[in-house]
Order: sequence, then structure tokens, then C-alpha cells
Amino acid sequence: MKLILLLLVIFSFAIPSLAAKTTGKVIIDGSSTVFPITEAIAEDFRKVAPRVRVAIGVSGTGGGFKKFVKGESDINNASRQIKASEVALAKKHNVKYEEFAVAYDGITIVINDKNDWVDYLTVAELKKIWQPGSKVKTWKDIRKSWPDKEIRLYGPGTDSGTFDYFTEAINGKSHVSRSDYTKSEDDNILVQGVLEDPYALAYFGYAYYEENRKKIKSVPIKVDAKAVAVSPTVTTINNGSYKPLSREIYIYVNPASLKRESVYEFTKHYLSAAKRLVTDVGYIPLKEDAYNKSLSRLEKLRSK
Repeated sequence: MKLILLLLVIFSFAIPSLAAKTTGKVIIDGSSTVFPITEAIAEDFRKVAPRVRVAIGVSGTGGGFKKFVKGESDINNASRQIKASEVALAKKHNVKYEEFAVAYDGITIVINDKNDWVDYLTVAELKKIWQPGSKVKTWKDIRKSWPDKEIRLYGPGTDSGTFDYFTEAINGKSHVSRSDYTKSEDDNILVQGVLEDPYALAYFGYAYYEENRKKIKSVPIKVDAKAVAVSPTVTTINNGSYKPLSREIYIYVNPASLKRESVYEFTKHYLSAAKRLVTDVGYIPLKEDAYNKSLSRLEKLRSK
């Protein structure tokens, strides 16, 4: 019996896994917020499927959807759900999609480490800063006790899902925002802007704050003046008490692409490894049951 078991073990190691034999490519684009997760998954996937080429672009959620709905990419990283206008374009191009939530994120308001006057911001104050036609030019315009120094703002570009979510949560309507701020789809540029300017304020995904938390500060948020100020943390984002900037983030997969072994194996690996790797890049994993349900749905899609 022991000899048989030993032979079975040796035999199992001698046969390459299906993923190891898989060739081809996977084309991904979209959200810079979701990018760190997808990049970590891709690096992990290369260990088991070294012959698959995974190409990841970062054109923002909206920019990625422009390609995805035309069938130009297999997967779109998305920090918001697909819009009705994008659904219509997908139908026009006969492109179907499947949405998979992959993690929780909390859009984080950040300031320079030398900023010693901001203790918190209310949602109303954030709206005062970011609404179209905002009169806020200096920190004193927010609260009279704050410095009479120009406030320099940094944030995502208009193709960003983070921009969409933030403007809807704070200003009441997606894509409604002041335009006189430094924009970038690259969150690292936004981080750098805050690092170099004591009078800067920015917003971006939690992972980019977590990566730089020793050099910049997050701002606690109050939903109103009487509420308790809540900082973004793994706990507050996970339990939803970090309001109104906690959210799920996603990948969208073209079911037609799943017919290719490379895309199917990558997506399967993504949903299997996400709980383990999401934490490594500073995000908050979903409950294990959520990933298991997504894997079951993936298997059903594969069998169609």
C-alpha cells in the first residue's frame, strides 16, 4: 500500500498541471484602483502558468470599459459598477459580461504629514471643496481657524471609477465636480503631489494610502457635524462604518473570452487567490463564501 501511494505521489508530480501547460494571453485594462490586486494575481499566476502572457493596462475604469464593450479586452478592472450607457454599447457590439466583486475599498482623503490643523472633514465640507463652482481657494475657506493658504487639490481623472464613485457619494451626482485640480489616472502621481506639498489634499484608493501611510496622513470623515469621525481602516471599510466612501471593487469578464484556456485559468486563479493576495496589497477581502459563489458561477459559465 505504501509503495502504491508513493508511486501515485511521484506520478502526480510528473504530470504538469493544466495551468502549467496552458498557453496564450489575457488582455486586461481599466481601474488604477484595482490594478494592484490584478498585478499581484498576475504575478502569482505566472508561478503556475508561466507560458501565459498577461497584459495589464491602466486607463481608468471608464477608459477600460470603452475597450471592453467593443470586445478589445478580456477583463476590465472596475472600481464601480458598469453604467447603463456602457451596457448599451456592449449590447450594440454583442459583448456580454460577468461582474465579479473581488475586494472592499475605502476612498481615502489624504493630506501632507506636516498638516497639523485638519482633525476631520465632514461630508458637507468635502462637498464644499469639490462641488462645481466651489469658492474654496484656501484652507481658511473651509474653516476660519485654518491657515489662509492656498489649498492644492489632487484627484483621479474623469475616466476613473473612483472619480465616478466619489462625485456621486459627495456631490450627489456622478461626474459632477470642480475641474481646477491636478488630475491623473496614476494614483502614484497623486500620492507624490501630497508628499511634496504641505497644503495639498487628495483622494484615491485605500491601498495607495496604506502603501504610503508612514509619509502621508488620512483624514477621518464625519457623515454630519454631530457624527463620530471615522478613519479608513480594514475594520471600518469592511463593516461599512467608514461612510459614505466604502465600496466593493470588481473585475468584469467577457464570457466569450472564457472559452480560451488562458483567460479561464487566469480568472479561476484570480477568484481562488484573491482572499490571500488582496490583503497583501492593502485592500480588504470579501468573505470566503463570496469568492466560493463566484467560482461556482465561473464553472457554470465555462460549461455553457
